Amino acid sequence: MVPMNSLSLRSLLAAPAIFSLAAGTAACAETGSGSQGAGSRTLVAYVTRSGNTRVIADTLQRVLAADLFEIRPAQPYPLDYEEHVERARRERDQGYEPPLAERGPDIAGYDTIFLGFPIWGETTPPPIRSYLKAYDFRGKIIRPFITHGSYGVGNSLSILTSHAPGVPIEPPFVMEADQERRTLNEIKGWLAEIKAS
Repeated sequence: MVPMNSLSLRSLLAAPAIFSLAAGTAACAETGSGSQGAGSRTLVAYVTRSGNTRVIADTLQRVLAADLFEIRPAQPYPLDYEEHVERARRERDQGYEPPLAERGPDIAGYDTIFLGFPIWGETTPPPIRSYLKAYDFRGKIIRPFITHGSYGVGNSLSILTSHAPGVPIEPPFVMEADQERRTLNEIKGWLAEIKAS
């Protein structure tokens, strides 16, 4: 669980970039230069582990007055960080796309899908792949927002393209946000110092 003060700090740090992203989307809707027009609907769908991606999703939902959906696997990932990473690595290596806990809202009524996820093992999380296969996204625009732990977006954009063929995928909003792994490493270092003394 992420401490509340960490979420508030992350919200404050991320807010200017997110408001800029949302303002650009709203401007496209008003001028007609994007595919959103009067009366169109927007969905923010996301996967999160530590809450970083949720902060962005919640902000987008509020600013855009969009619908919000958290993509979750039917079998939850372990709470332990290292066990979680190991399961995600196995699924990635096997090309496994896990069943989802729920399918989510029918996307037929949406023009734009803001799709958010952290990078797991230099790629998209397996539940994102499952979600993209669950629907026909033709006629929609996907606007990715991605968090990562200093390794960049990996092959995630090519995965989006292969799992949503023929669908316009806008340039992503990308933010480094990996306090969990860094905290774990610092704690391990601290404990190693204690054991050595």
